[in-house]
Amino acid sequence: MMMFRSPTLGTLTLAQVADDIIRERRLHEADRYRLIIGTDSQPRERLHEATFVTAVILHRVGHGARYYIHKEHHSNMRALRQRMFTEASLSIQTGGILSEYLQQDADKWHIEVHLDIGEAGETKQWIREIVAWIEANGYEAHIKPDSFGASKVADRYTKS
Repeated sequence: MMMFRSPTLGTLTLAQVADDIIRERRLHEADRYRLIIGTDSQPRERLHEATFVTAVILHRVGHGARYYIHKEHHSNMRALRQRMFTEASLSIQTGGILSEYLQQDADKWHIEVHLDIGEAGETKQWIREIVAWIEANGYEAHIKPDSFGASKVADRYTKS
């Protein structure tokens, strides 16, 4: 079972995260929201493993955001390509499960997946393939510099 940490609510299941998202939306129904999922990773070269952090972010546009963090470790992570595709996979997986929990409110949610890839780095060679994969799963894909969910929020927790 995926467990998430909220800075304000503590440890939650993904079902509880969905309940909190629905509750927040109902409190401020007139506001505009963005639901963002982003995953980042940090390799540990000597150990051939990586720490992956998936962030679920509820952005109440113009009024701040709340977020929930899930952290896991994967072994045998030697290649950057493998890490980038694992990041995308974890975001897709989280989005799929979260969508199931939000089904009662499904028409109100449009999930964005923020990817820690961009035109300026080594990852540019996989942009088209990963973005197509995200979009084929029904999500809106964002890359750097427009992918703060992965490159800022999730990234912050990969080092700790």
